Amino acid sequence: MMVQRMVVLTGAGISAESGIKTFRDNDGLWENHRIEDVATPEAFLRDPALVQNFYNLRRAQLQEVEPNAAHTALAEFERSFDGDFLLVTQNVDDLHERAGSHNLVHMHGELNKARCLACNHVQHWHSNIQSDSACQQCGAAQLRPHIVWFGEIPLYMDEIYQALSRCDVFISIGTSGHVYPAAGFVEIANQAGAHSVEINLEPSNVQDAFAEHRHGPAGIEVARYLATLS
Repeated sequence: MMVQRMVVLTGAGISAESGIKTFRDNDGLWENHRIEDVATPEAFLRDPALVQNFYNLRRAQLQEVEPNAAHTALAEFERSFDGDFLLVTQNVDDLHERAGSHNLVHMHGELNKARCLACNHVQHWHSNIQSDSACQQCGAAQLRPHIVWFGEIPLYMDEIYQALSRCDVFISIGTSGHVYPAAGFVEIANQAGAHSVEINLEPSNVQDAFAEHRHGPAGIEVARYLATLS
């Protein structure tokens, strides 16, 4: 298959193989917290200390995990690919970067960044965010995690939609297909005439929209599929 433009979407399933828990476990909790208590703007207004501590712990957890074979396979493919390549991740960890990916956007934000509520400046942040942590731009002690919470608009949507509308291959890896707008990306790629591929442990909620399915661990199946394109 001749491929000139590729878009790859990754979700919690690819990071799960590195030991990071998926966003929503079977009991509906995320790291033993209700989503409503740690992943909404209302939760932050209600109890900012709880929310900050939750993300501080998630940020610290990144020091205990490493990229897996799927992250590495995507980075290596990007390095050797002569066409347009965009990696869109729903994950807020830094495993893709650590594996070597470059043309990458985090549509749901990043754990290792903080955003100032006073001036909206986004800055790299690898330690805990405390109540007195100050913005490097304006000096205000009004930092929040640079995370897209429920009820907020995902990032880089114009860039993502533009890439989807002209790609010839769209690959979705480790996603459940429950959360929009990401669950609708396959339909946009299909309208552009792209070949759509789902790589997942089990069929997603939007499996019928994909032309090809590969079921199994991302650490095995991602490299196996990418090898067919080289």
